[in-house]
Amino acid sequence: MSASLLRSHLAARLLGCLLLLCACLGLSPAQAHEMTIAELTVRESATGSYFYAWGVPAKVTPVAEDLSLRWPEGCEASDQSVSCGPQGLYGQLEVEGLGKVYSAVLLRVHWRSGENQVITLTSNQPRTRLFGGAKDERGAGEIASAYSMLGVQHILSGYDHLLFVISLLMLVGFRRRLVMTITAFTVAHSLTLGASALGWLTLRSAPVEATIALSILLVCGEALRQRETLSRRWPSLIAFLFGLLHGLGFAGALREIGLPEQHFAVALLTFNLGVEAGQLLVVLAVWLLTVLSARLLPVERFRQPLLYATGAMAAFWSIERLSAIFY
Repeated sequence: MSASLLRSHLAARLLGCLLLLCACLGLSPAQAHEMTIAELTVRESATGSYFYAWGVPAKVTPVAEDLSLRWPEGCEASDQSVSCGPQGLYGQLEVEGLGKVYSAVLLRVHWRSGENQVITLTSNQPRTRLFGGAKDERGAGEIASAYSMLGVQHILSGYDHLLFVISLLMLVGFRRRLVMTITAFTVAHSLTLGASALGWLTLRSAPVEATIALSILLVCGEALRQRETLSRRWPSLIAFLFGLLHGLGFAGALREIGLPEQHFAVALLTFNLGVEAGQLLVVLAVWLLTVLSARLLPVERFRQPLLYATGAMAAFWSIERLSAIFY
């Protein structure tokens, strides 16, 4: 087989794999940036007595089959009730099995005093200390570690955010202005993520999700054009404007996770830094793939089909999400 034929064959195989991956991702548009988060609700019914229940959206198999609980020492669990004696729910609570089916557990504790507590557990931090009441004595370091990993997991599981970043790469290429483009996107979604988390900006989820899908479609269309357009001349402006909307998408995920009252700023900052770290990992991975395959696979040969596939997926997402606004 000649070298040129071999390159063509490899390019076709790679393109086929990419298109198959895109098609598979497009099958679940409604879950484009949902993480696999289970919810554990614990409610204090009397001094030292609690009821608990698992919950997760659209989950058929019982969560207890994938996750198990280790209650604080002195607590005894039976069915869906826990008895902890006069000291109450005091000590270390651990969730075993995180990182396999579920990336995180959202622990909601409703105390008899009327106070509520929300704690996020991850595979890196599957345990937390409870103090018999709503008092949260977790340190800033523990919260920073948990929320930074949640940020990374969110961007890596958010297919629409990833495809927007990859579409920007195909629009700009690995040139000097890519730094400005990614920076503009970062600054924009950091602004709206912070404003939404602080309660200064609130929008309905459905229009935000639809516009995020439309942003991918627009960037793909601009990347396919041969002539000089506004997006080609000022990609950082386009990245900034759409970054404002993507930040609202990140904020939606953060609202589901919840932010601790203590060290609120630390949790917000480290979640955003985690999103950035995941985003940079994607850019680095695409760059390495491009460099390693440059000799065998000319990028330009599958750039256009990949843009069409990405645009088609974004169009499908757009239609479904736009319909969700009215139904």
